Amino acid sequence: MSGHVRRRGKRSWELKFDAGTDPLTGKRLTKYASFKGTKRDAEKKLAELITAAEKGDYVDPSKTTVAQFLDRWELDWAAVNVGPKTLERYKELLRKHVRPHVGALRIQKLQPAHLVELYAKLLREGRVVRPRHAGKDAQPNEHRGALAPRTVGHVHRVVHKALVVAAEWGVVQRDVADVAKPPKAQSVEIEILGEDQVRSLLQKLRGRGLYPIAALGLATGMRRAELLALRWRDIDLDGGKLRVEQSIEQTKAGGLRFKSPKTKHGRRTITLPASVVAELRGIREKRQRLTAGVPDGVVVDLTLIKLPDDALVFPNWDSTPRSPNATTKEWVRTLSQLKLPAVSLHALRHTHASQLIASGMDVLTISRRLGHGSPTITLSVYGHLFSNTDDRAAQVIEAAFGKALTTE
Repeated sequence: MSGHVRRRGKRSWELKFDAGTDPLTGKRLTKYASFKGTKRDAEKKLAELITAAEKGDYVDPSKTTVAQFLDRWELDWAAVNVGPKTLERYKELLRKHVRPHVGALRIQKLQPAHLVELYAKLLREGRVVRPRHAGKDAQPNEHRGALAPRTVGHVHRVVHKALVVAAEWGVVQRDVADVAKPPKAQSVEIEILGEDQVRSLLQKLRGRGLYPIAALGLATGMRRAELLALRWRDIDLDGGKLRVEQSIEQTKAGGLRFKSPKTKHGRRTITLPASVVAELRGIREKRQRLTAGVPDGVVVDLTLIKLPDDALVFPNWDSTPRSPNATTKEWVRTLSQLKLPAVSLHALRHTHASQLIASGMDVLTISRRLGHGSPTITLSVYGHLFSNTDDRAAQVIEAAFGKALTTE
């Protein structure tokens, strides 16, 4: 490959070089680039461009901005490779926290320093908010609410994903987010209910629509979205087991939709305690009577009353799926009305896991029951709950090798 340098100004040069053959047309490709500096530096830059073209690493200079690339990434990559809820969250983070700060930069000019500055600014000032009734000639946007390090970490991960794709597509030569590190987020203490709290919660919830959801959540560690997607066909009452096959997802644009678990371990079989099986039998009987219009107290052969194959275990009154967001609001409202401590619905899952850990159950079994992708995830969330068993380790070694180590 060849090329040459042509002067355009006192310290400005045009670099022209051969970039191989167009795979579609078979014609030779000629590329141009601008450079400011000495002629020697321009010649050095030209040599670098020719070498990159020979290796196939050359990235054509472009006026594409960060915002323009993010538009393309959202449409052509994120919309295809992630779920609607995740896509909605990605778009929100980029719209609120990235585009207002670095969106106007040319993406090939984006440097680690820009991202470090962005993260620091988000920690200090938060997102940019345009005045509500501002016209096109309005003053610069105001800032509102410093972000938590955890949220800035989410911003970094989305930018990182986008720039990885930019490098794969040849839009940039490297992912600068690899160098720019987000602030370290402090670990958040998980909510775990004590035995007395669990007893008080269930006693006060009994008779309310949220009671069976809370009972099953405590007994299985299922996520809110999994509980609300559970269907009667997934439960084997005689065998005392249920199968997690789906979860329900809620987005602003698409509303509610059922989806399969993200990982193979998310689709799992959970063994049920006898007390919960009895509770589920009672719920099913009420649903059967309601379906057939049979009043309570009237003797009837329930085996003759069939529920629809896709009947949900915890639907709305009209058999439609419950909204996860509405269920959480109902949970908060109900706890307030009952004067119970304000704990999240997800605390039931944490409480379930903590009880399994306290019982001495191994981490792999716990991980499978919770539907985690790997035991590593379980340890990252609950590792601090596993007791120090080093004393026990010493006892095991003593029993195995103590006599051999003892000298007479």
